[in-house]
Amino acid sequence: MVSTSKNHPFDKLTPDFIMDAVESQGYHCDCRILTLNSYENRVYQVGIEDRQPLIAKFYRPKRWSDAQILEEHDFTLELAQHELPAIAPLRNADKKTLHQYKGFRFSLSVCQGGHSPELDNLEHLLVIGRLLGRIHLIGAGKPFRKRPVLNSHNFGHECVAFITENFIPVEYRESYQTLTRDLLQQVDGCFSRLGSISHIRVHGDCHNGNMLWRDDVPHFVDFDDARMAPAIQDLWMLLSGPEDQQRRQLDKILTGYEQFCDFNLTELQLIEPLRTLRMLHYSAWLAKRWDDPAFPRTFSWFNSMQYWGEHILELREQLAALQEPSLQF
Repeated sequence: MVSTSKNHPFDKLTPDFIMDAVESQGYHCDCRILTLNSYENRVYQVGIEDRQPLIAKFYRPKRWSDAQILEEHDFTLELAQHELPAIAPLRNADKKTLHQYKGFRFSLSVCQGGHSPELDNLEHLLVIGRLLGRIHLIGAGKPFRKRPVLNSHNFGHECVAFITENFIPVEYRESYQTLTRDLLQQVDGCFSRLGSISHIRVHGDCHNGNMLWRDDVPHFVDFDDARMAPAIQDLWMLLSGPEDQQRRQLDKILTGYEQFCDFNLTELQLIEPLRTLRMLHYSAWLAKRWDDPAFPRTFSWFNSMQYWGEHILELREQLAALQEPSLQF
């Protein structure tokens, strides 16, 4: 097991530190700070005198290089230039979007209000589909050069190796190794059969928690996981329920999507493989962040015997799902 540490770089982010960082960019804070739900990075709503609050995002040290962060910024700025509702970072007087303050990198953006879209509302899905079609049309225009590609190696094999070596209890190690080996064989086989699926710049973590619905439009936020991936990566997390319900949802999404961008229906075969990789990656993400005090505090159910037993049961169910016919449309 990996032990937690009492000291973490994010401990330095006191209210005074946050305000000093924001004021280093020429703003005057009014001492109002609201911590927002974010664990990979730290994100705050910061009150500004005589104007709307700003969102200050402090990046996790050593996760992304400066060049990788700037690729994310450039992508969101490109989307905003095309009048898409993607929240992009603000440029300062020197036209920079990535700032440094006492060892931390941070960015500032406008504060966008709203609520999560209703994914059981087919008209909401139609609107989301239209916007994702426009986003992907732009995303296909050029590749990320610095950001990684989503594949079974970095979202699957590496994650399983980390859990096996550092976290899985000895009582579950054999079951976990056997099960994940079978899962990744299925995933790798699917990707191999499909051959050269196009990879484009995508949001990467496109669930309803990363969209703020306001004025009948979803505003896309948190492109921190943006990377090269098949287009279906930004669509499959919008689907839920029985297969017939998912077909109706997909019909609405693609009706809107294909008004702006063609969709390769072959990619539907990647839904369950991508879901599998997300499950493996999520456990490894929690494990790799366990030295951050916010994680044991927030995800107290993780890393217990009960958790690993339930996780293995979920993976067994997912192995069965991989062996079922893919969603047809």
